[in-house]
Amino acid sequence: MANILIIDDEPAVRQVIRQILTREDHTVIEAENGRAGLAAFYNEEPDLVVTDIIMPDQEGIEVICEIKRVSPSTKILAISGGGQWHDIDYCLKAAKQLGAEAVLRKPFSRNELLAQVDSVLRIDQAI
Repeated sequence: MANILIIDDEPAVRQVIRQILTREDHTVIEAENGRAGLAAFYNEEPDLVVTDIIMPDQEGIEVICEIKRVSPSTKILAISGGGQWHDIDYCLKAAKQLGAEAVLRKPFSRNELLAQVDSVLRIDQAI
């Protein structure tokens, strides 16, 4: 199975995603913000990064840009629930344009998450 990095500033979101993915035999690494996420990315070299877009300290958009700059083949699933000052559709569209292979709107179901993770991880297999 895959080595997956989850970057989200909400502990409850990370916990739910971790539980879902570990039940599918994935290895999960967690980070609480973009800065910690990039550090974990460089240390762990994950197969997939699941990153929130709106976070303190360093936004998910910055994370996507940096990961794609240094490792274009790393797969990214961007997630967002928007926020008080952010348009969710704009955020997800920007993430996709900057290199995320897939996007997912919060809140999402277990099946929606697993479908997106499976789809993104299969991209290389289809080539």
